[in-house]
Formats: sequence, C-alpha cells, structure tokens
Amino acid sequence: GHSSDVGAKEGEGFSVNAPLTSGITDESYEKLFKPIMTKIMEVYRPGAIVLQCGADSLAGDRLGCFNLSLKGHAACVSFVKSLGVPTLVLGGGGYTIRNVARCWAYETSVLLDKHESIPNEIPYNDYYEYYAPDFKL
Repeated sequence: GHSSDVGAKEGEGFSVNAPLTSGITDESYEKLFKPIMTKIMEVYRPGAIVLQCGADSLAGDRLGCFNLSLKGHAACVSFVKSLGVPTLVLGGGGYTIRNVARCWAYETSVLLDKHESIPNEIPYNDYYEYYAPDFKL
C-alpha cells in the first residue's frame, strides 16, 4: 500500500499505512513500529487494540519478502502489550506453516509472560517432521 491509504468513506482517517521495503530487518522494523504506534496511541487514544499478527513477515516465508526473526516480530507484540490498553491479538497470514505455528506459539508465550521459561525444543507430535532440521521453536 501507500502512505496515502488512510481508509475510505466513514473510515477515512482511521487507518495508517506505512509502506516497507523488501528485506526489512528486526532493527529497522522496530525503529519504525515503535514511534508510529506511539504517535497512533497519542492521536487516536484507543480504548482497545486489535493486533493482527501475520507471520508472512518472518524471514523464510515462501510468499513474504521481509526478513524478521521470531523474536523481532514478537518484540512488537511485547511493545503493544506494554502500552497497557486491552488488546485482542489475532493470528494472520503466513505461508510457511511451521513458521506460523512457531510465531503464534512464541507470541502467545510473550503475551503470557512465559517466553523466558518455555522450552525451545518442539515436543514430539504428528507434525514433528515439519520442524526439521533442528526441531526447535
């Protein structure tokens, strides 16, 4: 999208679009995300946030073009959580299923303040082979 994409009709002015370049990294993404979200909170003062966490921005997504790590992606979720506003977190896109599962599992642990204590090893299950070669979160 384009930065001029700000909603339509009754919703005009209630959308923010920040175009990103292909290959964006954790550091660059976070440098954009935090100040943009801070300004959005200041201007809109929402009573609640709906955060859609699309895993297609992770490195290795077969259709995505960004280069975010699992921890870099989750750092943004953690930042939104730190704002102290009731937040509904939703899953989203992602075309490399094992990375989608990893992303949502890790971000759930971040939201529950358990990310320091969850094991990095994937437990054996019917889809265990999808997590090769390292079988780690």
